[in-house]
Amino acid sequence: MAHVWARREDARLLTGHGRYVADIVVPGCLDAAFVRSPVAHGRLREVDCAAARRVPGVRGAWSAADLPGLPPVPFTVLAGLSARDAVAGHEWPSLVADRVRYAGEAVAVVVGDDRYRAEDGAAEVVARIDPLPPMVSAAEALDGPVPLFDGLGNVALERSVGTPIDETVWQGAAVVVEARYRQQLLLPSPMECRAFLAVPEGDRLTVWCSHQAPHRLRRELAEALDLPPGRIRVVTPDSGGAFGSKSATFPEYVTVAFLAVTTGLPIRWIEDRAESLLAATRGRGQDQRVRLAADAEGHLLAYELRIDADVGAYPHIGAGLPTQTARMATGPYTTPLVHATLRSVLTTTMPTYPYRGAGRPEATFALERSMDVLAGRLGMDPAELRRRNLIPPERFPYETPTGRLYDSGDYAAALDMALKTLEYDRWRAERDRRRADPAATPLGIGLACYVERSGGETGALHEFGSVEACPDGTVVARCGTASTGQSHETTFASLVATTLGLDESRVRFVEGDTDELADGVGSYASRSAQVGGPALWRAATTLVDRARERAARLWRLPVEEVAWSEGVLSPRDGSVTLGLGELVAATGPLRVDDRFETDMAFPFGTHAAVVEVDPELGTVRILRLVGVDDCGVMLNPAAVAGQARGSIAQGIGQALYEGVPYDEAGVPMLPYGLLDYLLPTFTEMPPMEIRETTTPTPWTALGAKGAGEAGCIGTPPAVVNAVADALGVTDPDLLRMPLTPDVVWRAARASGTKAKPGEGP
Repeated sequence: MAHVWARREDARLLTGHGRYVADIVVPGCLDAAFVRSPVAHGRLREVDCAAARRVPGVRGAWSAADLPGLPPVPFTVLAGLSARDAVAGHEWPSLVADRVRYAGEAVAVVVGDDRYRAEDGAAEVVARIDPLPPMVSAAEALDGPVPLFDGLGNVALERSVGTPIDETVWQGAAVVVEARYRQQLLLPSPMECRAFLAVPEGDRLTVWCSHQAPHRLRRELAEALDLPPGRIRVVTPDSGGAFGSKSATFPEYVTVAFLAVTTGLPIRWIEDRAESLLAATRGRGQDQRVRLAADAEGHLLAYELRIDADVGAYPHIGAGLPTQTARMATGPYTTPLVHATLRSVLTTTMPTYPYRGAGRPEATFALERSMDVLAGRLGMDPAELRRRNLIPPERFPYETPTGRLYDSGDYAAALDMALKTLEYDRWRAERDRRRADPAATPLGIGLACYVERSGGETGALHEFGSVEACPDGTVVARCGTASTGQSHETTFASLVATTLGLDESRVRFVEGDTDELADGVGSYASRSAQVGGPALWRAATTLVDRARERAARLWRLPVEEVAWSEGVLSPRDGSVTLGLGELVAATGPLRVDDRFETDMAFPFGTHAAVVEVDPELGTVRILRLVGVDDCGVMLNPAAVAGQARGSIAQGIGQALYEGVPYDEAGVPMLPYGLLDYLLPTFTEMPPMEIRETTTPTPWTALGAKGAGEAGCIGTPPAVVNAVADALGVTDPDLLRMPLTPDVVWRAARASGTKAKPGEGP
């Protein structure tokens, strides 16, 4: 009996027949290996490639001095995140010419007949670097004696949203919570690291790349290489994940493409895990200070958030990321006064880029940790404090003090479902029983309500969709998105098939190829279903309209007299039928290309966790985790559930395990790879229940909001709140992520090991 796969993609991906960049065979292809700085910050005095060129099988070795025409990394224009004023004067070289600004920055490239020979050559390159002081955090860079760029300060960008709050508000409040939080630097860690293959073909360059936005990559490579965009084709084949880390044009891409064009030879670079841990993008990285005020009944009065973000050595996309945190500072509450300020600070680390959630997890963590601290100060149930302040359904669309316009929501319904699913009252009773028993293992419960933004920002809230009818009766659907594991091939083909009334086997889906579609935006910011889905739906409905018009002309009938049913056209009287393929054969090509534009949407939900904490060992065991998410109408519920579980896994990683450690010289301390950078595995996954409420967005006919980032947003504060509850920790500074055994052990000692009966919220 043949296996029935749950998704179209599964048949090849789960049987080893996927086609990734590293699987593409190009005759005569050479491999590139990069020589990377072992120093985090320093003056580059010399790069000697002579010995490398003598290694058998090496075709060439170059430093920046050997490639005078090598362009710098182009500035990525990403609506809502890019900040041109921050980039000015901070050019990111493709190969370092004079100053190293992070450990792992490329100082030379070696090309060989294969990767082994290229690596052998790279080992022979000698680079002399005079060290300068490293600065791996915003605090160090703000006080640092040496700016990363001569004549410029280390603050690349300053912004403010909302209105400054008068001091009398804080003075008149019944309770004011003040706290500091740290969002540690994380590694996105996709299964497939970055991969890039450049193939010159006559006067064109074909690029194969594991990327989230192929059309943007084409534009940026064209800019860097001074070529018309039409002379570059970008193809994104199967991709082993991204999580934001493959959304840009990187120095390695520019260097490889430049060498391919200048030598006329195909060249590829496949990043290995050691390179990825050292020199791939970082996520998060914020120091936060908050003030949260409430009256005696727990009604929120004001919230202030100050952000110092370490955005890495070059302020490209990362410089604008903290604006997402600032704009989402309001969260799901009716707080009348909200003010957020930010500073994007240059540090001697690899640049910070979007990582799953991209600014929204940081906003939610600061607010939801503070809500639990506030509940403790008020002696109030944390669930009741949240319910008392949630934006009610009748107030949507709701404009926040930070300028967001929330589209729709029933936040209380998500909270109530989470509490019911978790069995909140039962666990609270068990927690109190254990507090009364000195021999019992401490238990804690944590909640986090969140609202996030999906679809992107103004300027990128559009997507291109195309539906084409073929003479054989099949349909080709094309979209400007680029899947990195989100089930587009299944979800979008099903959407088009349902819209047309066809069997799914008759629809072929194409994306990730700039020759197939004139333009496209890509897949990031949870935008594919929300923006790409309606683009395909409208193209499909337009195709039906045009098919009816053609049939009406053939039969000399008014259009309203022509019916469409399951790909077959007929007059209302049913006297004759004409299949879609027959119509194309009779009247010529039939294709609809459409550009759909919408507005951002705001998914929301509540996550809840129950944990046990061993105060002697500092270990945390998650007993139960509930995620209730609302992403509007789900186009593919199974895909959404899978995204939710994967996102929760990454949220658990941030809360308990992950973080990039640096030594005193500013170099990542990851000598043993993923044995040092701890990712949660199946063994660490707790029992989890995924539930959903459904509140459609009014901005599109499909009603879909973004899905897939919720777990990274709601899970970390829920887990940390639960640990704080178990230990009776009232000082937020005692529990900084990741909650390693050392952190938890010290917090337990500082808080007296165990809360007494009746203490805490």
